[in-house]
Amino acid sequence: MPAANPAAMEFLLTRRSRPAKTLTTPAPDREALAPILRAAARTPDHGKLEPWRFIVLAQGAMPRLAALAETRGRALGLSDEEIAKGRSQFDQGICAVAVIEVQKQSDKIPAIEQSYSAGAACLGLLNAALASGWGANWLSGWPSHDRDFCAEGLGLAAHEGVVGFVHIGTERIAPPERPRPDLDGITEWVSE
Repeated sequence: MPAANPAAMEFLLTRRSRPAKTLTTPAPDREALAPILRAAARTPDHGKLEPWRFIVLAQGAMPRLAALAETRGRALGLSDEEIAKGRSQFDQGICAVAVIEVQKQSDKIPAIEQSYSAGAACLGLLNAALASGWGANWLSGWPSHDRDFCAEGLGLAAHEGVVGFVHIGTERIAPPERPRPDLDGITEWVSE
């Protein structure tokens, strides 16, 4: 049996996202983000395609994205509540990393596997930020699925999409523990 890493296992068993709206300054700078991004890039990647990339959104970018979310929400005919929710993560944002899925042409690696790898990069980023002592939260919302928001706000090409915005900052308030899945109810053991 390989050597165990009890500290890593304890982290995984107790990890807890921090609501983005509760995060405050300071946020990680470029130097602090570098190892977090490196850890996220170590995600499973069948075929070594790197079907993802990162866009770091500093606090100065947030007002522009919040305004764009409102403009796009109005153009889409969304309700005031939906627009407010779409722009709130940028209104309240201090630092976020947009994890971008970049579909690559491959005869061997199906598109769905590339999507799984991009999702794993997003989770890796979230966990690396939390393990580094920051508060972090993975959000998406309708702006992440609006092609015009993604193209204008983030410069995404047609073959790219947002997997999530991982907001990172200093935790103000620790959230209460929430109920977790019943392991027996979601696990099936097959021995033959």
